[in-house]
Amino acid sequence: MYKTVVIEYSPRAEDMAKRIEERANELYKEGFLLVTVTVTGSARAVMVLKSVD
Repeated sequence: MYKTVVIEYSPRAEDMAKRIEERANELYKEGFLLVTVTVTGSARAVMVLKSVD
């Protein structure tokens, strides 16, 4: 199973990286591995994760 998560507006790269890292770690504890991240032109990010089942 795949899951997508949107990281809301974060104009600074350092802040965006921190948010992605925190969310990826939270979801890892729930059984999801990060597959890819896309950063949009509107300073948001879309994370795609896959369950480890």
